[in-house]
Parts: sequence; C-alpha cells; structure tokens
Amino acid sequence: MSAHAETAQDLDPRSTEVPTGRVAVWWFLASEIAIFGGAVVCYLLFRLRHPEWSAEAAHTITAAGAINTVVLLTSSLSAVLAHAAAGRGDGPRAARMLWYTVGGGLVFLVVKAYEYTHEISAGMVPSRGLFWAFYFLLTGLHALHVTGGMVALGAVARGAARGQHLGRVELVAIYWHFVDIVWIFLFPLLYLSSGGSR
Repeated sequence: MSAHAETAQDLDPRSTEVPTGRVAVWWFLASEIAIFGGAVVCYLLFRLRHPEWSAEAAHTITAAGAINTVVLLTSSLSAVLAHAAAGRGDGPRAARMLWYTVGGGLVFLVVKAYEYTHEISAGMVPSRGLFWAFYFLLTGLHALHVTGGMVALGAVARGAARGQHLGRVELVAIYWHFVDIVWIFLFPLLYLSSGGSR
C-alpha cells in the first residue's frame, strides 16, 4: 500500500476502524496527562496554602513566557498545515511545515534557556523554596517533551519529504498539540498568578 493510500484511509470519514497508530498516540498521551495532571494538581494544592508564592512568581519573566506562548501556538498552526498537506499526498510541503514546527520548538527552547540563565543567576533555584522547585520541575519536564517532539517531527519530516509514511504526520501533530496545550496551562499558573509583570 502506498503512503498516500495509507493516509487517505486514515482520513476517510466512512472508515469505522481507528488506525492503530492513532490509538497508540492517544494511549501514550493519556499516560502523559496523568504525569502532568498529577504535578499540576500538586502545585495547585500547595499554591492554595501559600499565597506568599505570588511574590516568588513575580520574579518570573512574564514577557518571555508570553513570547513562548505565541511561538508554540504558531508552531501548532504549521503542524496543522503539515497534516493538511499530508492528507493531500503532498509530502514535500508536509515536510516543510514540520520543519517550521521544529524551528518553533527551537525558538521556544532558546527563550527557555535565557529564562533559566536569568533565574539561576538571580538566585531563583529549586533550593530557594517550593515555588521554584515546582517551576523548574514543570517547565523542565515540558521542555523535555518539546525536545522529544522536535526529534519525532524531524524524523517524520525526513520520510515525508520522500513521500513516505505520510500517515505519521498526523500522529506527531497530535503530540505537538498536546505539548502546546500543556504550556497553555503552565503559563498562567506559573507566570500570571503574581498579578505583576516584567
């Protein structure tokens, strides 16, 4: 079966069978939701008991968090465009859009590295208190997922450029959207809850 035919079957609205790859991705994301969900719930429970954390949150760089939010949302758009191109059998365009998505992930990590450098040099380290322990845990875990997503996107893009395994474009796009959604939760919880901005 050709890569284009495989993609067309995956996207056929008349098909009642869910592709195995899609089921696997959703099961994987369910486990990831449990990990991030548990960490976020723990953070919220502690936050409710520590209103003084607002003063700590004021030291986060809100502008950098906002820039990264825009970057990830834009990269999600390129992932959607890659999926659409794969559905049409246009592997080279799908690959190009996936590389744009990888580029967005790279920008995100560069901004995050700047934040970490600034926070650590200012003494905002995990040993300072629970807020910063949660900050580095949640953002660090998210950054690892961004890195893993970039590796997967790049691997799929290489195949898509040759017109191979176009059905996988949808799977990496779903994962990337999950990474973006997690950040949409982390940004207000960690950056905007101080009531101030920098």
